[in-house]
Amino acid sequence: MTQLKIGACLKIAEIGTYRDWLFDTGRDIELQDFMSHAALTTDLEDMIVAARSALAGYAGRIGIHGPYEGLDIDNKDAELRPLITARFLTALQAADRIGARQMVLHSPYTLWYQNNIFSSPDYATSKLGRIHDILGPVVRAAESMGITLVIENIHDVRPETRRAMVDSFGSKAIALSIDTGHAQLARAMSGAPPVEDFVRDAGQQLAHVHLQDVDGHADRHWAPGRGQIEWTAVFRALADCDNAPHLVLELRDKAEIPKGFAWLQALGLAV
Repeated sequence: MTQLKIGACLKIAEIGTYRDWLFDTGRDIELQDFMSHAALTTDLEDMIVAARSALAGYAGRIGIHGPYEGLDIDNKDAELRPLITARFLTALQAADRIGARQMVLHSPYTLWYQNNIFSSPDYATSKLGRIHDILGPVVRAAESMGITLVIENIHDVRPETRRAMVDSFGSKAIALSIDTGHAQLARAMSGAPPVEDFVRDAGQQLAHVHLQDVDGHADRHWAPGRGQIEWTAVFRALADCDNAPHLVLELRDKAEIPKGFAWLQALGLAV
């Protein structure tokens, strides 16, 4: 099986701990400092300076996790939608200034949506219209910057629903992200397909993957090998992706990054 190079999600202050591992082979880095209100307002300039300093000399691929708390991309309040768009645009500008070429945003699709999709004739189209209202300007800005928005599964049950939403923009500046732990939780809690099937459904739209393991009960963000995920099947599907998605360990305990990497490496899955 093809062995895949993986990186990690880190805060700016944590990069130094894994600098040699990340920098020597240009492993993917996702910065997770640009999610909060403070990071995108009062602390923004300091964050950008710190990120540039921490990344000096790095030649690999960079992404950031965009903001999400209280920022539903399907917000039904027309007065709030422009505020959400503005926050995403600020994060996108921050990404551009530090050299990131991806920004992760959260999917708005849920089991509630899937079970109610036929409850009213315009349920799906109304939702998609609100999503375009919020994300349309962000997608256009991303196109001009050469950045790709990657939409991460959160409560998604059917992977094809999120894929169709991404396809509806008709833009190379928006693609799919898969969080392996979220997909496994959806399988355990809501009967979603296996994680491998999320990957195969995404196909050439897959641009980014959060690698984390779970027990099927909560969003643990454990190192691979501690939970339920069938990692060999997942990596077999990832190896078939021709567009080389960013692959990053997203672990709650950053001290477990070496352990998670070593476990995948021992299985012959990662380098």
